[in-house]
Parts: sequence; structure tokens; C-alpha cells
Amino acid sequence: MNKPLSMFTVSALALSMAGPISAADTTESIKRDTLQNLQQTYAETSFDSFEDFLEQVQGETDNDALKSAIDRYRQDETLEGTDFINVYRLLGLYTRLHYGDDVVDLLSDMVAIRTGKQGDTPQHENPGIAEFGELVKAKAEAFGLEFRNVDNRIFEVTLPGSSDEAFGILTHSDTVPANPADWVLEDGTQLDPFTTTIKDGKIYGRGTEDDKASIAASLYAMKAIEENDVPLKRSIRLMIETTEETGGEGFEYYKEHADLPAYNIVLDSGYPAITAEKGFGTIDAYFPMVEPRDENPVITKITGGLATNQIPSTSIATIQSDDPEGLSKKLQAQGQAYAGDNGGDFEVSTDVMDDTVTLTVKGQSAHSSRPQSGVNPVPRMAGLLAESDIDFQDNHYAQAIHYIDDNYGLDFQGEKLDVGYSHDFMGPLTLTPTYLEEQGDKLRVAVNVRAPKGEQSVEELAQTIEDKLKAYAEQNAQDMNVEVEISDWMLRDPSGEWLQTLLNIFGDTTGQKAEPISSAGSTTAKQLPNAVNFGPSMPGEEYTGHTANEFKKVDNLMLDIQMFTEMLARIGNQEQLD
Repeated sequence: MNKPLSMFTVSALALSMAGPISAADTTESIKRDTLQNLQQTYAETSFDSFEDFLEQVQGETDNDALKSAIDRYRQDETLEGTDFINVYRLLGLYTRLHYGDDVVDLLSDMVAIRTGKQGDTPQHENPGIAEFGELVKAKAEAFGLEFRNVDNRIFEVTLPGSSDEAFGILTHSDTVPANPADWVLEDGTQLDPFTTTIKDGKIYGRGTEDDKASIAASLYAMKAIEENDVPLKRSIRLMIETTEETGGEGFEYYKEHADLPAYNIVLDSGYPAITAEKGFGTIDAYFPMVEPRDENPVITKITGGLATNQIPSTSIATIQSDDPEGLSKKLQAQGQAYAGDNGGDFEVSTDVMDDTVTLTVKGQSAHSSRPQSGVNPVPRMAGLLAESDIDFQDNHYAQAIHYIDDNYGLDFQGEKLDVGYSHDFMGPLTLTPTYLEEQGDKLRVAVNVRAPKGEQSVEELAQTIEDKLKAYAEQNAQDMNVEVEISDWMLRDPSGEWLQTLLNIFGDTTGQKAEPISSAGSTTAKQLPNAVNFGPSMPGEEYTGHTANEFKKVDNLMLDIQMFTEMLARIGNQEQLD
């Protein structure tokens, strides 16, 4: 028996007040206003099953076409056209009403499991990944679904159809790291990234946006289809990756141990449907570590993000000096001037302890694929130090700040390196310094690359960048080694019945424009045949994956549940996908 809905489900999709379900809706599929009216009407109603929900809707609506569609479905007749759409659209709404709170609870359980990479431990040996797999297994078996653990690389959940054909749904359970100290809201609320906090309609926690909410919503969508005996012509295979954030070796392993579905939908980017993705890459520069001499001041540490695909909120430099108070005042004054001359959208502060000055540049964290949505403190730290009049000891960090400032600066579109270009649909090349790490006897500086289709291949672009940086090192007498790797972009033909189904679902459910779009993000869609992304990020809204204070809006999660369920039922049954 379903419990009455909490405030989470009742508040979702509150876009505007809708009128009664009228005969004016009978000539077309039900859309946002009618769906919202139904949602509001039945928000406090308990249902034993989808059949119970349909019976109540059929008895209360004055939409004759909707009544007729429900009647055909309840009589096990073949559904076609608008009837086909309307019944499965109602199934999506039912799943949201019936299981919205349960999805929020499952998401909380998933966030509590730490699935980010742990040091050098392979992900398939990560205890958090194994624990997550056990949670998925328990849910799948309880929901009447088939579960397979492919050696902790992929967790596979299948809802069988009536034929051997399957279509795939891909998402991932791993996350980027989280620094708890950075998880503080503007009102001073301290968050725990591994305990969900619901505040002002947002569910905070690492992985809520990227990508655990998609897993929770998909599992309950599959449960609703299975337990209500909704017929499927083709099987649904949910594939949960465990290494998406760290190179995707888990999926490469999976491809050697399983046949991939011919058509696939990835739940790891945005709506309405992503048919193009930039190539993902990294520019790695390595500087030999230099032992500090007696000369002062000397930069002994600079921090960046916790991962190469994460723009941090702060960058911190530690500097030793025989006059720490004087250096602190100088850096503070020059930092304020530098910030004022460069947008004024970041903060500079200093602190002194013994002979060490701590310099902090505070910006705004973001996903590295969207540098325009954040304020990257790493190149701002480098620019401040490199352009100051302070004569720092020449060591690996001093060389690194000049390397970053000279070749990237605050421009993230490759103009300073003279490699910038843009694609009409996919957007510009972006080069984003994100990561510094001492590795043995070398300092690694990583720059995240997002490369659209251009006149050069990605291999040619990588070689061009490498040649330019090697020439820079030679001209400046820097002992710097450079490695550049860029994966290929994806640009899919935006046609096919299955893609039109996705656009129809999104447009009708939200009332928003539904056309294929491009993404700067890089997902596993590139490695799958006939794959596009469908959600979970809403167009025009802040994307918070990979950031401190990551959150998923409750309203958007409810829409995910609704649209995922309709998507699985419709694509699982439509005659053709191409």
C-alpha cells in the first residue's frame, strides 16, 4: 500500500496552476498542464497499483480519448498512436506519485556510500564500490529484476522483455572526491557531503547530481514496470559504471565480457537530448622537484582541485619567508589590486604562522567542462604570483606558475596558446588548469581539455599543443616534460524514432523547447553504439556536479522519475528505434 506523499513529491512540477482535464485535450497526447493537474489532484491519494491509478483517472476525467486509451490498456488491447503515448505517460506520473519519496530515500543511502577513488586502489577493489554493488543487488532482487556483477566494473540490472533484443541505459556510481571543509552554504550551514541534507528544495550531497539520482530513479522506474506487468517487446538493461570519473577502464573491461545493446541512452549529462559531446583530454606538464635553498621567499606548495576534471573553489599557496609579515602585507595588497584588475569576482587573503605565509585565492567551483560557470582560482593564483614584483626562489612551483600564466592565463578558450577554435553546434575548445600534485620527484600540473570537432583531428590538435609547449619550455630554459592526450569528440545524426521519442517526452512533460543539443561534458556515450544522453541536468539551470555543495533539486528528481519511466515503457515497446 502506498503511503501519502510528503512535501517532496507534492511540491514537484509546480510550474503553474493548470485547469481541469477537458475535452479540448482529446485530440492529442496529454501534456504538461494536464499532467500537472493530475499530479496535484492525486498527490495525497494512495494507490495499490497502476491499475488502481488508471481506474481512478478513468472514472474522474472528462477526456473521452484518455478514457478510451485506459480502457484499451485494461482490456489488453494493442495500443497505437496517442493511446500508446498517453498510457505510458500516465505510468510515468504514477511512478512519481507512488515512489517519489522512496527514490529520495534510496538516493540518501547511495550518497552515504563513498564511491570516489581511494588513492591508488583500483576501483574494482574499492570497498565502497563493492558496498554500492551490494545495495544495487539487494534492490534489484527485491524489485523482481535480474542482477549481474561484472567483477565490480559494471553492475548490470535487467528487466526482461519478450524478445532477445535489448536497449541499454548507462549511468555511473563513482564520484569525484569531496573536501568537507568546502561544503558550507552562504548562510553558514556546514554540510556533510556524504549525508544528504534537504534544504530549500535541494538535496545536497556528493553524487546527487552526478550521477546517483539517475540510478535511484531508474531502479524504481524498472520496478514500476515489472510489478505492474507492463508488457515489453525488448529488454531493459541498466548498466552502472564504476570508473567513469577516472578514465572508464571499467567499461572497457565490460565490453570484453558482454555484448552491447544496439541502442543506448546515457543518463549522465542533460536534457532534452545530447547528440554531440566534445573530446576529453589532459595536458600534463611535469617539473622536476627542486630542493629549497636558503634563499627566501620560496613557494613550497600550491593546491588545485581534487581531480583533473574539477575546478576547485579555492587554491592555497604556502610560502616560506624570513619576513613573513612583510610578505603577507605585500601579497595582500597586490592580491587585492590583481583581483580588481581581473573582474573582481574572486577573493584573496593571507595568513601568517611562524615563517610561513598562507595565500588563499577563493573563486567558485565548477565542472571542468563548464569553466564559464565557475571562477577558477588556479590560474588566478598563478597569475597573481607570476605577475607580482616578488622574486621567488626558482623552483618547480615558480616554474609552474609562469607556465600556467604564460600559456593559459584567465582565458580558457586556448587563445593565449594560439590554438583556439569553435564549432557552430558544439561550441569552443576549452583549456582549464585544474590540478597540481607532487608525484615522487616531479610536480604534475594538469590542464583539462574539451575539444569540439575542428579542422584538425584530435591527434593533430594534441600534437600542435605539445609542440607549442615544448617550444615554450626551450625558449624559457625550463626543464619541463609535456604529455598531451585528447579523446575523440562525438557528433551523432539527430534522427531516428527513439530520439524523437525522447524529445517528445521532454517537451510534452516540461513544456520546454525540445531539440537536440551539444555538451562540453564527456560521457561513456562515445563508447556505445547509437547512444545519446537524456538528462539529468535541466537546460538553463546551474549544474552542480563535481562542485562543493553539489545538489539535486527535488522537483527535478521527480521529473526524472516520471520521464525515465515513460521512456523505458515507450522505447521498450515501440515498433522500431531507427
